[in-house]
Amino acid sequence: MQPSEIQRLSDAIRDVPDFPKPGIMFRDITPVLGDGELFELTIRALAETAGDVKIDKIIGIDARGFIFGAAVAHLLGAGFVPIRKKGKLPWATEIESYSLEYGEAEIEIHKDAIGAGEKILVIDDLLATGGTAAAALKLIERIGGEVVAVAFLIELTSLNGRERLGDARVEAVLTY
Repeated sequence: MQPSEIQRLSDAIRDVPDFPKPGIMFRDITPVLGDGELFELTIRALAETAGDVKIDKIIGIDARGFIFGAAVAHLLGAGFVPIRKKGKLPWATEIESYSLEYGEAEIEIHKDAIGAGEKILVIDDLLATGGTAAAALKLIERIGGEVVAVAFLIELTSLNGRERLGDARVEAVLTY
């Protein structure tokens, strides 16, 4: 992407102070989603993170990762696989727990969603502390996928989420 395109995306992100609680600066992506040209720029930027690797499946992390992931899968001619919050998938699943600020959460994937050795690009909207993405990587590895990269529209660098993702190649379109 061109620097001017990156700037346009950055300018469209709405800062919402003190949401969901005091002291938090929420980065609202809905203006990007509501603008067809900016949405298309975002999808192209996320797809470019695959580089020259032929991607077999895009993994979208619940829930905003579904929005971007499905569109990237379409652009790359890849399959799309959702990683969902526990209890949302209708068939046999693998489950992974991870820590939240106040407690734990669980995500899951269908056991047959990825074939052994398939090349995977993981997509989500935001990298903060990295807990959800790290759990997703464990699930993908457990069922045999090979993660090419983990790509985010936004990375909040002060929260050091990359550190929880081990050796995975992490890409972010925008950083704050």
